[in-house]
Amino acid sequence: MRMLLFVCAAVAALSLSAMAQQANPIGANPAKPGLPSAPAAAGQGPSPFGANATKHGVAVVDISFIFKKHERFRTTMEGMKSEMEKIETDLKADREAVAQKEQQRNSYNAGTAEFKALDEEVARMTADFQLKMGRLRKDFLEREAKVYYSTYLEVVNAVDQYAKRRDIGLVIRFNGEQVDPNKREDVLREINKPVVWQDQIDITPDVLTLLNRDQVNANSATRPQAPGTQLPR
Repeated sequence: MRMLLFVCAAVAALSLSAMAQQANPIGANPAKPGLPSAPAAAGQGPSPFGANATKHGVAVVDISFIFKKHERFRTTMEGMKSEMEKIETDLKADREAVAQKEQQRNSYNAGTAEFKALDEEVARMTADFQLKMGRLRKDFLEREAKVYYSTYLEVVNAVDQYAKRRDIGLVIRFNGEQVDPNKREDVLREINKPVVWQDQIDITPDVLTLLNRDQVNANSATRPQAPGTQLPR
């Protein structure tokens, strides 16, 4: 059983990097490829990736990417991962105890009083273990869901603030992740994505900076991203 998979699931397998840099004020570009990574001055306009958002009154935002780079979310999930590693160690000890009891039972001939007594004890230990594991799994999944939901609400609130400040009337979710043409799932995701093309209306860097502005060591938001389709031309 690998309960840590619950941490890595959702949000399309969040990859946690160790890169860190100083958080930029709102409007800065968080180190996009080909763009300067130095902090922008306070009051500067949106990043070049979203330069046309106000002009058109429409923007796109990559929620999955924001989850990957949201500092508080990353820290919380790392803490939960460490907690689950400790729980896994405890569960491993319980499993080994059951296995040892089974070996002790099997040292007696089936049908003997000793075998029957130990067999009942093994059954009780196994049932207790299953109940404990199920309870821990349920508790973890509920807590994980609350973390994801509260973070999502925070992201939505940041998008709301930014859109109102920039007179943007519509923000559409999209996926700016690079496509590997050799991976079928990547190609299908690209073909089925709702946003086929956008012209510098990606406000993801600005929303991420807004979310991470209070973090001392805001993580770099480096992400290769093309303004249009990402399949080879």
